[in-house]
Amino acid sequence: MTATEATEATEATEATGPTEPAGVGESSTAGATPPQAQAPPLIARAAAELIGTAALVAVVVGSGIQATDLTRDVGLQLLSNSTATVFGLGVLILLLGPVSGAHFNPVVTLAEWWTARRDGAGVTLREAAAYIPAQIVGAVAGAILADAMFGEPLVKWSTHDRSAGNLLLGEVVATAGLILLIFGLARTDRLRFAPVAVASYIGAAYWFTSSTSFANPAVTIGRAFTDTFAGIAPGSVPAFIGMQLVGAVVGLALVALVFMRGAGRGFERGAERGVVREVEREAMRGSPAE
Repeated sequence: MTATEATEATEATEATGPTEPAGVGESSTAGATPPQAQAPPLIARAAAELIGTAALVAVVVGSGIQATDLTRDVGLQLLSNSTATVFGLGVLILLLGPVSGAHFNPVVTLAEWWTARRDGAGVTLREAAAYIPAQIVGAVAGAILADAMFGEPLVKWSTHDRSAGNLLLGEVVATAGLILLIFGLARTDRLRFAPVAVASYIGAAYWFTSSTSFANPAVTIGRAFTDTFAGIAPGSVPAFIGMQLVGAVVGLALVALVFMRGAGRGFERGAERGVVREVEREAMRGSPAE
């Protein structure tokens, strides 16, 4: 490439701008729901949300029961519980993500619906109205299933009080971080990493938040139905859910701040111009660029 050709390439780039990668424009959504033209029927997606949330809660509650049966060391119990959750959640997202987006969480569904109101892509109000009840029913069913597998009473309200203020703050932090992660991955076209990234975050948040990172209203409701290691007293549920909703708002605000529209285009334009300038320098030295 000669210096003249490089200059023409620069002018063409500035006139048209860099090609924007899929998923980083105004059409990008903050969730993982498949595009409407490719999406399975709503009943299939709602079923995926119900089954996925049920399986997730069964993993959380069941591994908690197993851990307390095997050791009295609370640290080992939490390690066992968090490890099982990481692997279980990762597999569920990988399996059901292509069907429903693998929300398994009303705050994720609501956050995607909210962003879709502006972007025009994502879950609709009708879809959210199907997803959220399915998630709640699935969470309750998952807790009952776990209790049944380990010979516990099928329904026994938890006596584990989690109403302390520091625990509520932990839920705000955990939920805000989760929303920032999921919607940040979507804004940067990296949702393919969601199974590993989301599962890893939840596993870490088990340990760095005081509340052990429920970060999910449906799971919170389901865990009230079991008086075991993972349970939460019904009286603590409303405050937990309230703080999770606050965390979702904080998370969306952070997404809007960190991943501003047009930022990706600016970075790409700068990078492309840098490549063109390097080509120009090589041409001026008489060394053709490959």
